[in-house]
Amino acid sequence: MSTPLQISVIICTYNRATYIPEALKSLSDQTLSKDAFEVIIVNNNSTDDTAEVCKNCMAEYKTTNITYTNEVNQGASFARNTGAKLAHSPLLCFMDDDAIAETDYLFRITEFFRVHPEAGGLGGRIIPKYIPSEPKWMSHYVSSMVGNFDYAPTVSVFKPGKYPLESNMIVPKILFDEIGGFNTALPGVKGTLRIGGEGKEFFLRLQSKNAAIYYDPKIIVHHIVETAKLTPAYLYRVASGYGRGEKVRTLEISQSAYLLKIFEYLFKFGASLILGIMYALKGQPVKSWPVIRFRIDALKGLLNF
Repeated sequence: MSTPLQISVIICTYNRATYIPEALKSLSDQTLSKDAFEVIIVNNNSTDDTAEVCKNCMAEYKTTNITYTNEVNQGASFARNTGAKLAHSPLLCFMDDDAIAETDYLFRITEFFRVHPEAGGLGGRIIPKYIPSEPKWMSHYVSSMVGNFDYAPTVSVFKPGKYPLESNMIVPKILFDEIGGFNTALPGVKGTLRIGGEGKEFFLRLQSKNAAIYYDPKIIVHHIVETAKLTPAYLYRVASGYGRGEKVRTLEISQSAYLLKIFEYLFKFGASLILGIMYALKGQPVKSWPVIRFRIDALKGLLNF
């Protein structure tokens, strides 16, 4: 007797032919019965050989239920929405194309929702997998840009205004459909431009409907980070993308909300100066500038510089 379909894993991909095989292998190796989950790959206009690599993986992991499709509108929000429309299960799990799930990942998610049927969403831990190693300048305050995320040591409900990160987020399909999916005005990466915060805006809308969004630190993915690619240009694109996304999100609320966000970012910039000085005084000056630059770049994005 086959197990009913319990969860759909949606992987949106853009030019990650090198890493998506590891993501798909990690899903093929899950302890959860293969009848209980499906994997939906959404190719978002990749220009490398992602399509061929995905099809080869589908042939290799033929006992895993994998569907492949394309989304021509550029941006993760478009691609995630397309994947959600194709899903056949009551739970939607969004995982990045350069993430590696632990073998009990899907089992833990399905068990969590069995124990907590009232949950309106769920996020898990994201551990950076640095290749070849973590840069000396990396700090807690900058590592969120490469996906590092560990909200709490035990299962807990996110406080208002706090939310899971996009690399490891799960939501009941009925609620996803109810609020209209991801806001495509916040597409994520679009060509060389980033307009981020789509996950934040999505979960804030869920929270506004009194949905309880949980965190479970045992639901884990590892996020591949090539340290050679962590150039100032890359970090600027990510940080400024946060700011651009917040400009779009707050202006959709009101001009006053945008102005308040500017003051918040200015405060955070001031705090980054203090943190930078503290790192220097602790004998870790290499960590000072990245913290300050993060807040400068985010502020530039918010102000559209």
